[in-house]
Amino acid sequence: MKLSTFITDTTNPQQRGQQIGQRWATSIQRTCALYLDFFNQVDIDPRRVQPLAEASLSALQGWAPDLAAELEATAIGAGVPLWQLAALNARTEILATMPAAKGECSTAVFAPAGSEAPRTVQTWDWHDALVLEGLLLQLNSANGMQVKLFTEFGMLGKIGVNSAGVGLHFNILHHASDNASGGVPVHAIARCVLEEARSVGEAIALARSARVSASTVLTVFSRTDTAPRAVCIELSPAATAVVLPGGDGWLTHTNHFLDPALSQGERSADLADTHARLAHVNHARASMAVDDLRERATAMCGAAGEQAPICFHPDLTQAPTERWETLLTVGIDTVTSELLYHAGTPMALASQGYQRF
Repeated sequence: MKLSTFITDTTNPQQRGQQIGQRWATSIQRTCALYLDFFNQVDIDPRRVQPLAEASLSALQGWAPDLAAELEATAIGAGVPLWQLAALNARTEILATMPAAKGECSTAVFAPAGSEAPRTVQTWDWHDALVLEGLLLQLNSANGMQVKLFTEFGMLGKIGVNSAGVGLHFNILHHASDNASGGVPVHAIARCVLEEARSVGEAIALARSARVSASTVLTVFSRTDTAPRAVCIELSPAATAVVLPGGDGWLTHTNHFLDPALSQGERSADLADTHARLAHVNHARASMAVDDLRERATAMCGAAGEQAPICFHPDLTQAPTERWETLLTVGIDTVTSELLYHAGTPMALASQGYQRF
């Protein structure tokens, strides 16, 4: 995956959207086309895509009108129909209407009480054919914070950190209550948390205020030693649950619900995979509580190295809908408010190093 960087200093959502759309028009057009084709490949009725995308956009307009305005301006700037960009941003909501797919992404956050900042690492695993390139975006929020995030072209948000020292990792979930009502896009919720939350408590309140139709977990943490300092916010249409760290300060998550009540509606397509990855990460925790991200990434893989269950390598003999790749490994530095990243597996980061954004 090729990564590009864009920095914008406007706080006006329409101007920002226009800037992003015009600068990255070709990439946004390509990403929209890839996803629309992907929906066809996984047998989602094309007649359902536009209405669901428009319903999610309407939900976003009611919940976060500035983000909706940015999306509308981006579509104009990029020269794509608004419903297609809305479908891209609601890709999780659209995919939630089909039988659950294989999970992806493994997250680990060490956030003990005290003055030490959280130490984090996440793998972002997705279909290699869908994401040929990604965007590192820096922006200024209306309330005076700087936000740095990684996302797909044309998508409002995903993994990031703000200048208040609040960071966010992102994993998909699947629940029996997922539906086709077109809720607020979960990627927009992540973006809103990064733009507005100055504490973990504020992030929880923001996430709870959104009506969702698809499930996701936002792992949110702060450089400030407050209670709570780190949580996994498990979103589903049925309820929103908050998972707290263990007494050792660790939060780990893959792609199944940890909340006891929500886990009763678990709809993961491959429970063995997501449970195996979580067990692998949990086994590595004792050696992952180190400052250096390269050491943390090495420890996350363990003796299995590139063959660890958290490292996905695409099988090119499989159809694009069945191929998964670890496209990004990222840690978040809440002290400097930076993303530490490498476009590849944790072992590739460990051997080749990482960049800061």
